Amino acid sequence: MKKRTILIIEDNLEIREGSAEILELTGEYEVITAENGMIGVELATKHHPDLILCDIMMPELDGYGVLYMLGKQDTTMHIPFIFITAKSERVDMRKAMEMGADDYIVKPFDDIELLNAIESRLRKKDSLDLAAGNGRFLKLEEEEQNYLLESLVKDARVKVFKKKQLIYGTDDSPLYIYYVVKGKVRSFLNYQDGRELSTDIHGDGHFFGYESILMNENYTESTASLEDSEIAMITRDSFFELIYRKPGIASKFIRMLSGDIKEKEEQMLGFAYDTVRKRVASALIQIAVKSKENKDDDEVLIRISREDLAAFAGTANETISRILAELKEEGVITKEKTAIRIHSIKELKKIKQ
Repeated sequence: MKKRTILIIEDNLEIREGSAEILELTGEYEVITAENGMIGVELATKHHPDLILCDIMMPELDGYGVLYMLGKQDTTMHIPFIFITAKSERVDMRKAMEMGADDYIVKPFDDIELLNAIESRLRKKDSLDLAAGNGRFLKLEEEEQNYLLESLVKDARVKVFKKKQLIYGTDDSPLYIYYVVKGKVRSFLNYQDGRELSTDIHGDGHFFGYESILMNENYTESTASLEDSEIAMITRDSFFELIYRKPGIASKFIRMLSGDIKEKEEQMLGFAYDTVRKRVASALIQIAVKSKENKDDDEVLIRISREDLAAFAGTANETISRILAELKEEGVITKEKTAIRIHSIKELKKIKQ
């Protein structure tokens, strides 16, 4: 079995030689070492190692600089990259992952921790290379898609947004795509008179904001949290790196984008031709479908304010109150404090003009 090549970039002689000795003793690795970042970049470009271990604080060129320079070269940008560092602050680790590092090990570390980190990253690379070698570019199994997207989310920064806090506004430049870890988010447009028209709702496990990234244009709508929410912010560089490496993921997002466009077209047609009653029912269905935990659920409890529901239905608050009272009297819904229980989505769909 061919040995894997590991490049260690570390200015501390004891750590550099100690780590190299541990790896060589396994009999599975050939080790190349560099005492500073500039030499490390040269060796990586020349030898194309299977994995790179790199310190952060170094003379000549620090670890962040090494990662940046290698990330700009086609021949080295996909090499698994692990930081070995004494910087254990969360902000430092977050910066490392946002720049594209695959992992980090905090000094001092033991032999097992080092070997496990290397083996884990090499296994992941092998699985991705195998998928590419089998020609599965445009068609990925759902399990593999989920694995790749979970990894993308795991490496992203997670931010807590308070209820009704703006996430991004119309005409903002797209720096991230977003993933709802927990909570609910709505997308909306603004009328010139200050009114809002909600266009979509995003719940746990939903991506949003990718339309503008894919189309390379500023956001055409705004988003805000409907409740306290945890949102993963995935950098556009990380997103593009994945879809360039795995076009099957790009196909998934294009299909999602097509579905979003179709849904918005149907919503606009509804505003043009449906009665207010039908629009309110459609808004409740849209929110319920994206709020339910299991796809087969027919009864769903949704939490949304009268104002937000009015924005989804494109009508006034007073009209919402009247329509909800009618639906409650008909036994289609029940008001439960600040929530609405929809007894049957199927029955709600039967409401006519």
